[in-house]
Amino acid sequence: MKRKNIASCVLAMLAVASLSTSCSNNLDEIVYSDILEGSYNYKQSDFKGNVVGAYDVLRSTTQMSLWQTQELTSCEVVTPPNISGWNDGGIYLQLHYHNWNSELGSIGTIWNDYLRGAVLCNSAIEKIEKNLFPNVSESEKSEGLAELRTLRAYYYWLICDNFGDAPLVTTTSHDLPEKSTRKQIYDFIVKELTEAIPNLSENQDKTTYGRFNKWAGKCLLANVYLNAGVYTGTPQWEACMKQCDDIISSKKCGLSENYKDNFRTEGVEDSKEVLMTIPYDYTRGIYGNWLWMNSWHKELKKEFLTAAEPNAAGGMKAIGQFIDSYDPDDGRIDDTWLHGLQKDAEGNQLYGQYDMVGQPLNFTKDLESAEWTNEMEGYRMNKYEVEKGANWSSSTDIPVFRYSEVLLMKAECLLRLGRAGAGALVTEVRNRNFKKHPEKAVVTDEDLKKDSNYPWGYVQDHKIVDKGDTSPVEFGALFDEYMHEFAYESHARRDMIRFGVFTTKSWLGHKPHGDYRTVFPIPETALTANPKLTQNPNYLSNN
Repeated sequence: MKRKNIASCVLAMLAVASLSTSCSNNLDEIVYSDILEGSYNYKQSDFKGNVVGAYDVLRSTTQMSLWQTQELTSCEVVTPPNISGWNDGGIYLQLHYHNWNSELGSIGTIWNDYLRGAVLCNSAIEKIEKNLFPNVSESEKSEGLAELRTLRAYYYWLICDNFGDAPLVTTTSHDLPEKSTRKQIYDFIVKELTEAIPNLSENQDKTTYGRFNKWAGKCLLANVYLNAGVYTGTPQWEACMKQCDDIISSKKCGLSENYKDNFRTEGVEDSKEVLMTIPYDYTRGIYGNWLWMNSWHKELKKEFLTAAEPNAAGGMKAIGQFIDSYDPDDGRIDDTWLHGLQKDAEGNQLYGQYDMVGQPLNFTKDLESAEWTNEMEGYRMNKYEVEKGANWSSSTDIPVFRYSEVLLMKAECLLRLGRAGAGALVTEVRNRNFKKHPEKAVVTDEDLKKDSNYPWGYVQDHKIVDKGDTSPVEFGALFDEYMHEFAYESHARRDMIRFGVFTTKSWLGHKPHGDYRTVFPIPETALTANPKLTQNPNYLSNN
């Protein structure tokens, strides 16, 4: 997405970041430039780059690693081997089977990069507090500090959510940090957001696109409260609902007319639904959205007229059981998944190129197993628009928070508190997805209390051979709604944990591996570098 307020600052933010991320090893410092951080004279124009620079880690490999750890661990998506490859040493199936260890690359990436993001925020905050930027107004400083504190809270939320106990560093000190408890990190996040949110911009338009404004900050805080029971053992439904009510009553935000409007390459800058997003723009050198490249069959280049050729037969595929959990008339199936016969841009049939060479290219629902699929099995990504002429990285932005989530979070709080009104909120979200059958969009509070429609069970040869745990999912219909609304958006793992199915249910090739898997292990490299850290419970040092 071509957003000047982010993209035009890329060079500036990289320069600013480089001043704050060097390490010290007690050797004599060799100076290769006359400009050091202590002697650099900041200009007024550097202020914006100082703030925006802290967003840098959200893109590229970090976002893709987050996607893998949140989606490939879930009952939504899998990356099974096929004749064109996609084994890659078993790294993707480790996530599916829940047998990852402390050396898995995607886990190390999110640990390192989100902590690095917090360090960037610390450095940027200290620069503002030291008044290093001349001629910047007090209101600009206040808003800049609020934005950085909110962004830092976001990074620590992701660390807290994925790892539990972790270092909590709020200065630029080079001392090796000890672990803080998950509760301490949670309390820090809540305090930071509570203090910072009042000073954030209330604009919900292109001036805050890709950055935290008040409504994105409140949505973040609502998410933290929504999952408080997981993090601390004490639910905070009332507190979550208060943040949702503030966003709703502001009337600054709302649902887009069409579900797909949130995932377009162009025209999302003034969205009232997308509260926070990660901008990508290939032409400006902002890379990292290659979700389509890793999901699509290479022949789809002829259908979508991309410049880059997708990776072989494609890797990431919908789990057939997940597709079965949708109402067949739910428009989100077509809006999220590419399926059925595929034709080129002129309407000519495309054909298989690997183990089904010469057969019409037809993406089917059911997978043989997690261990192997043919080149046509599995629905493919269709959520994020891929522009004509796209190179390996699409210029479509990836939403972090959307207004539909605010409505579903409030609905969940009402249900869990035993109050009325959840059905109306969920119906509001569903209305745009059942345009041919509007009567199906309507759900009641009682409907949402029903069991999930997901056909749980272990699969072999396209069939469920072991159902595993068959106990009902509390508020299972609402769980389904989250999964359908936010499929492919890096929400699944967190929602599955909160609804109690992540470590209890079976799907495709996955069977439960223990409740301790609700957090990831501390990466081995981090343990080696910092002897003050200890591994999370039940994980061996290399397990």
